[in-house]
Amino acid sequence: MYRPFENRLNVHLAEHQLYRAQWTILYYLANNGTATLVELSHYMSVEKPTVTRTMTRLEELGYVEHVVGKDKREKRMQLSAAGQKIYQDIRVTIDQFEQEILEGITEKEQINAIRIMGIIRDNITNKG
Repeated sequence: MYRPFENRLNVHLAEHQLYRAQWTILYYLANNGTATLVELSHYMSVEKPTVTRTMTRLEELGYVEHVVGKDKREKRMQLSAAGQKIYQDIRVTIDQFEQEILEGITEKEQINAIRIMGIIRDNITNKG
């Protein structure tokens, strides 16, 4: 299920010249404010160099910017004004996509599926 989902998601994101990894960072920053590359790498379960490359591309696009933090050594990032706008534009696309793929599944079934997937995720991460 993961590969077909990711492939279709990337088709929708391509309309905005983005890929899933870039969307994941935009999503995280939109919902959490600022983040360090280490925080993002933990959230995405990938190595920091992977996040660095993705973040560099988002900076080139003008979607993220550096934030001056309390600790000068800490590199915090946030969405730029352009990043906030593209996030809102993409959110509309993603919301439509989610409605399509969840068609015919009741809200109760969705909540149960989320609960079960959370347990599976915890089992994977806690026993690995």
